[in-house]
Amino acid sequence: MLTVEENDLLCRVEGDAPMGQLMRQHWIPVCLSEEVPEPDGTPIRVRLLGEDLVVFRDTNGRVGVLDEYCPHRRASLVYGRNEECGLRCLYHGWKVDVEGNVVEMPSEPSQSGLTEKVKHKAYPTHECAGFVWAYMGAVETMPEFERPAFAPSEQTRVSIVKIHVPCNWAQVLEGQIDSAHSSVLHASDMRPAKVTRAGALETHWVRPSTDKSPRMETERTSYGFHYAAIRRPIMNAQTHDYVRKTVYIAPFTALIPPNDTYNIAALLSPTDDTHTVFHFIAWSEGRGIDQESWRKFNMARPGIDLDVHFNNLRNRENNYLQNRDLMKLGSATGIAGIPNQDIAMWATMGPIADRTRERLGASDIAIVEFRRLMVDAARTMKAGGPALGRTEPHIAHTSIASFEGIVPKGTDWRPLQGTVAPPKERVA
Repeated sequence: MLTVEENDLLCRVEGDAPMGQLMRQHWIPVCLSEEVPEPDGTPIRVRLLGEDLVVFRDTNGRVGVLDEYCPHRRASLVYGRNEECGLRCLYHGWKVDVEGNVVEMPSEPSQSGLTEKVKHKAYPTHECAGFVWAYMGAVETMPEFERPAFAPSEQTRVSIVKIHVPCNWAQVLEGQIDSAHSSVLHASDMRPAKVTRAGALETHWVRPSTDKSPRMETERTSYGFHYAAIRRPIMNAQTHDYVRKTVYIAPFTALIPPNDTYNIAALLSPTDDTHTVFHFIAWSEGRGIDQESWRKFNMARPGIDLDVHFNNLRNRENNYLQNRDLMKLGSATGIAGIPNQDIAMWATMGPIADRTRERLGASDIAIVEFRRLMVDAARTMKAGGPALGRTEPHIAHTSIASFEGIVPKGTDWRPLQGTVAPPKERVA
């Protein structure tokens, strides 16, 4: 259990909240590049860490992330004209470029010199792996952009599910590092099978264990922590263990154990104290899975399962379209899609779960480690110390990987790194 003060330290990200200040020391995923696809196209509204922002791609293809509200009279720039390398407010025509320079003020006398005196809030940006990233901290503390763990190279195939979730970031992150729940909540989508490793089929995943009560071991690292969920395999249980190693790269990324076709990651964008954007990512250096198929598999297609702004059409008001008839026929949840099953659990805990009322068990060791780590990190930040993940020794994120596989008993799981198997080893 956490105290009320600890829960606030963990969950609150707005304003001067220590956790939000920690997050500002890292490059933050703002939106998908596909949301601002063309120069001089339609700007989009984004909310991050409690700030209302506007994102646009200018005439030269550069992406700007600005305070949504015009520096003149605070009208929204989302409705502005995107033209000639700037976003022009509809109210009086002030135009702001991607760096926050107010380059035109048609309503002001040319001799006023006001354009040189006004600077609009703008954040540095970078595009990589299908995302627009921004650095929201002080420019003097800005680190060089680093490729994310799920995109080790320019050739990496990255497929992304994006869904807005009505709860705080920590609830979502805890769901991604909780290995124990998958055998229950996702039982219809992650099925036991006599295979040598986890596999991805068109309709579901398989894995080589029926064990619903894994043994947990954790270890902190300079970038966060990793842990192993150790289960009995279906085959060779007397001599081998089935190990699933999950990695948490603070503050936004979880690397989930892979299957034989693609690696899996989760990436979060904290909207504010009570909302989060969840990205569920499949990536591979080989054939992997294309984005349309990945979104279809997860029941998360914009315009079908989600609206065009990535809001889920399955929600608490319609019980996530849970089908009780399917449950009678064997479905574990009656809810279609792995992310939707998760979101039903995260969101129904409330916008910020009351962690003072929980009763944790042995299967929650990774959750406990995450909370201790991040509460300690928030307290360090509050005291003026360094941000978690910005200290030495620095480990390149592209060298960090999760793992799953059957190994001889006693094998040290810590150095294990997973890769997608060649085609001949894949489950048919």
